[in-house]
Amino acid sequence: MIITGLITGAALGFILQRGRFCITGAFRDLWVSRSSFWLTAFLIAIAVQAVGVFALTLTGSIAPEAPQLSVVATVVGSLLFGVGIVLAGGCATGTYYRAGEGLVGSWFALIAYALAAAAAKTGILAGPSRWVKGLWTTELTTIPATLHLPQWVGVAALAVGVALLARRQLRLTAARGPQFSLPARRTGLSHLLLEKRWNPMATGAIVGIVAAAAWPLSWATGREDGLGITTPSANLVGVIVTGDTSRFDWGVLLVLGILMGSFIAAKASGEFRVRVPDATIIIRSILGGLLMGIGAAWAGGCSIGNALVQTSLLSWQGWVALVFQVLGVGAAAWVLLIRPRQKRRAARAARAEATDASAPSPALEAAPA
Repeated sequence: MIITGLITGAALGFILQRGRFCITGAFRDLWVSRSSFWLTAFLIAIAVQAVGVFALTLTGSIAPEAPQLSVVATVVGSLLFGVGIVLAGGCATGTYYRAGEGLVGSWFALIAYALAAAAAKTGILAGPSRWVKGLWTTELTTIPATLHLPQWVGVAALAVGVALLARRQLRLTAARGPQFSLPARRTGLSHLLLEKRWNPMATGAIVGIVAAAAWPLSWATGREDGLGITTPSANLVGVIVTGDTSRFDWGVLLVLGILMGSFIAAKASGEFRVRVPDATIIIRSILGGLLMGIGAAWAGGCSIGNALVQTSLLSWQGWVALVFQVLGVGAAAWVLLIRPRQKRRAARAARAEATDASAPSPALEAAPA
C-alpha cells in the first residue's frame, strides 16, 4: 500500500512543476511586488483541503488530531524557515521540484535541508530541539475549539473567505486584459499538460485535492497524517545512513515521488536543464537548507506540514506558523532583495542628478564668444 505514496508524490511533483506553484514566491510577492495573487492560490489549496478533510472525518475514514501549540518553537522555527526558503530559493516542495528540474543549487539546498531536519529530529540537535519546544507550551489545538465553535463553522468561514479573495483576484486579472502567450507548438492533451500556462487558481485547487486525497492513502498504511516533507526527508536520511528500513514509509516514497514527478514534467515539457550556479548561490542555498531543516523541526512542520496541512485542520500551530513564515520571508526579502534594489535606484538617481548638474546651461551655449 505504501506505493500510493510514490504515486501521490509523482502527481504532486508534476502539478507543482507544471503549475509553477511556488509557496516561497507567493510569500515573497507580498513584500516585493505587493501582490497577493499567488497567496490567494495557496489559500485555495488550504480551503479545498479543509473541506475534503472535514468530509473524510465525517465518514470516519480518518481522525486527524491537531497538535498543541508550542509558542516559542512555532514562532522561532517558522521565522528561521521563512528566512531559509528565501536563501534556498524555494520552500520544502519547491526545493524538491526544482531539484527535479535540474537546478544544482536546489540539490545542495535539499541535501542540507534533509540533513538538518534529521539532526534536529533524531540526531545531534534533537536535545536543543526538545528544549526549544518545551519553552512555552499551551493547550491550544484548533481555533474553533478555542472559540467554542463546531469545526464545520471554521471550515465554512475559511471556504467563504477564500472564495471572496479568489473572486477579487479574478476580477483584477480580468481588468488587466489577456496576457501575451507564444503560439502553441503542441495540440490536445499534450498542449494542455505540457505547454499551456496553468491557471494558478486552478493549480491551487488541484493541489488541495491531492492534499486531501493524501490523508486516507497515508492513513491506510498506518501513517496517520497527510502531506509532509520534513519528517519524510529526515527519515530518508535515516534509511540511507543507518539502514533502518522501518523508517521507509509512505512519506519517504512521497518525497521521492515529488522529485520523480517534477523530473518527468520538466523533461516532457522541455524545461529540464542542469543549471550550475556560482559559489555564492551554492553557499546561500546550503545555508538556506540548514535553516529550513532546523526551523521546520522546531516548528513541527514546513510550508507543507504546517502552512498547508495544519492550516486545513484550523490548528493554531498551522496558522501561527503560516504568519511567521511570511514574516521570515519578508525579513529575508528586505535584506536580500528590497533594500539592495532601493540602494540601486538611489544610486542611479544620484548619478542622473550629478549629470544634469554638470551639463552646460543652454543659455551659456547660446551666448556669443
